[in-house]
Amino acid sequence: MGQRIVPTGAYKMREDSFRFAQADPLGNTTRASIPKSWSRLGPLFLISLAISAGCSSTNEKPAPPPPEVTVTTVVQKDVPVHQEWVGTMAGNIDADIRPKVGGFLISQLYKDGSYVEKGQPLYQLDKRQAQAAVEQAQGDLARAQAALDQANIDVRRYTPLVQQKAVSQAELDKARSAEAAGTAQVSADQAGLDNAKLNLGWTTVTAPISGIAGISKVQIGDLMTPLTTMTTISNVNPIYVDFSITEQDYLRFVREKTGRAAAANLELILGDGTVYPERGRGLFVNREVNPLTGTIQIRAEFPNPGNVLRPGQYARIRAVTELLKNALLIPQRAVSELQGVYLVGVVAADNTATTKPVQLGPQFGDMWVVNSGLQAGEKIIVDGLQRVKSGMVVAPAPFKDTQAKDRSAGN
Repeated sequence: MGQRIVPTGAYKMREDSFRFAQADPLGNTTRASIPKSWSRLGPLFLISLAISAGCSSTNEKPAPPPPEVTVTTVVQKDVPVHQEWVGTMAGNIDADIRPKVGGFLISQLYKDGSYVEKGQPLYQLDKRQAQAAVEQAQGDLARAQAALDQANIDVRRYTPLVQQKAVSQAELDKARSAEAAGTAQVSADQAGLDNAKLNLGWTTVTAPISGIAGISKVQIGDLMTPLTTMTTISNVNPIYVDFSITEQDYLRFVREKTGRAAAANLELILGDGTVYPERGRGLFVNREVNPLTGTIQIRAEFPNPGNVLRPGQYARIRAVTELLKNALLIPQRAVSELQGVYLVGVVAADNTATTKPVQLGPQFGDMWVVNSGLQAGEKIIVDGLQRVKSGMVVAPAPFKDTQAKDRSAGN
């Protein structure tokens, strides 16, 4: 009870030296002397130790600043709903060019892929055989004409002689029969000559329509027959686009006025993503629904000045099929998906962020139509949602939408 205990780690200062008091494992107090040469540092050492202890106990790490996010306001406006279908282009006339007569191909008179006018020569066949047929027909006609002339002379001669009973009636009847036969023979030989001339003219194969002539399928020296396809000419202004729609869409278009209006104002999106400047219209609906696909074929017509569009091209047909009144719009980049659930970050007036699930509708440019989950005028996070948790305070900055003017101008 009489033993005085010195607190562990305490320091006592004396004029001649410093001693350090420490308790041993049995509770006894031991003292360790510090050299006198350190005595001058004693007060400074204690002050530094006190300052260090005070700093470590009172100074804490500053709180991190709130994460920066960009925000925009939920827009409300009327939105036209577009629908697209894939179509194939076809010429309004696709004419396969075949020779009317046979013969060896002598020359090609047009350039592959060029525009040709109706009646323009395309190929030249060997016409020597056809020329010989014309000359033979001319000879046959001349012989028949001579025989007819002789029959006419006989009839004129025998007619007065019969009245004078110098020639029998039978001779006159025979002359008249020869005259009639000669007339018929002249007509037949004249038709033969006309046919021979046609065959001679058909040795030059011409374009039956104006349009784009395809690559020649025959070569010089080939033997042509009436079954040989030499090339194909397509009239592509206007050009047709065939596409198929579902049976449900067809019924909706027939019943609603919007469908009929859409059929009269079709857009064509080309393979490079550009929109064709000319608008088209629906021509007709095919007679039946395909039982295998449940679709029905539609044919549309588009002006094609300059023959830019060609048969066989693939394109997308787009039409406005519905108008959503007072629809809510948000940028597509503001939406994140987690296990099939679409999420949007909403910033309140006190800059507190909250994650909300939303139900999305159709796309409109680079925007989503929101069916439910948001209200008009709410501020949503466009960039930085991955750094935010619900209930966290954020530092919002306005989102600069560079395409807003383009969308407003386009609508």
